[in-house]
Amino acid sequence: MTAADTREGRLPRLALVGIFGGLFAGYLGLTAVIPVLPDFLRERHQAGDLVVGLVVTGTAVTALLVRPVAGAFADRFGHRTVMLVGALVLAAGGLLYLAPLNVPALVTVRLLLGAGEAALFTAGAVWTVSLAPHSRRGQLIGLYGVSMWGGIAAGTFLGASVQPAGYPAVWALSAAAPLLAAGLVALAPAPRTAPTGGGGGLLVRPALLPGVALTFGAAGYAGLAAFVVLHLQSRGVGHGVVVLSCFSAVYAGTRLVIGHLPDRLGPRRVAAWCGVGEAAGLLVIAVAPNLPVAVAGSVVMGIGFSLLHPSLALMVLNRTDPARQGAAIGAYTSFWDLGLAVWGPLTGLVAAGLGYPAVFAAGAACAAVAAVMAVRIGRPAPAPTAEVVA
Repeated sequence: MTAADTREGRLPRLALVGIFGGLFAGYLGLTAVIPVLPDFLRERHQAGDLVVGLVVTGTAVTALLVRPVAGAFADRFGHRTVMLVGALVLAAGGLLYLAPLNVPALVTVRLLLGAGEAALFTAGAVWTVSLAPHSRRGQLIGLYGVSMWGGIAAGTFLGASVQPAGYPAVWALSAAAPLLAAGLVALAPAPRTAPTGGGGGLLVRPALLPGVALTFGAAGYAGLAAFVVLHLQSRGVGHGVVVLSCFSAVYAGTRLVIGHLPDRLGPRRVAAWCGVGEAAGLLVIAVAPNLPVAVAGSVVMGIGFSLLHPSLALMVLNRTDPARQGAAIGAYTSFWDLGLAVWGPLTGLVAAGLGYPAVFAAGAACAAVAAVMAVRIGRPAPAPTAEVVA
């Protein structure tokens, strides 16, 4: 794909199929074990809830730490190279499940998988942006996220479906899918431009304020995922899973239908309105007297939350030198991991002390903070786009 093609808005479809398909397959393998690990730990290792939580969430620790490093490596050695390494690390981690591992070894494997996930996602994200026409970068960032969430949904479904065949079948799936991801990534044409030298540290300044805004935006999602079921049960409504399912469907559908808005209207404006929409939806859920109202709140929240992440990411890219965009995206995405790590326990404390509605009210307040921050982040100077090959 040439610079003229970029200006005309043409998409390098073959490369994007490899990147999006590789991301989908990688996350499918990573998450196939999620519905299986708790039972496996209890049956084979007599593990309690604390150990189960530690093993299942262990990937977040290394993902948080490795994302900026993976982004910097992608700038230095090439996005396809780092994404391919990430897929192979995920495949190796899946194969290690087949070994007779004790709990500390399982934690180590999960930490390894977190590093692979960070490399796969971060390198693929900035590679996608490098291939996108400047006028469609926000849209493709959104579609990239849909590929990830699609892989997560497919992985958890297939993992649970394969479990009756035995744990080794699930472990084999968790290794085979990332190998497919590696093949798809390897077949994707690489950018014509050579890798840059990078440098300058891992926490890129333009990623800081949008990243903090993303951290505040994550509070509402953390509260919804953890407490909407219990919140509706406490009100005699029930069916909290329906609310979560509606949120997920609207989240994906919004990116598919109106994912171009950050490019067309500007990421600052869209991010601000998204924060307001997320806050409004959370407040509706907090006071919902019945299921239809709660579902309506999840729809409003899903529309707002869906475009918050790509809008803020586009702000990062618009404010970052092209030679450092991998490190910038890695640093920015780490704030999402940080947000979940911080707000998960804090929402639990809010629920225990003030009740479930307060969880959603607190999430709404945080989303409003994200909206204000988006408005106050400075405008960037225009930057040229790089020439890439389809």
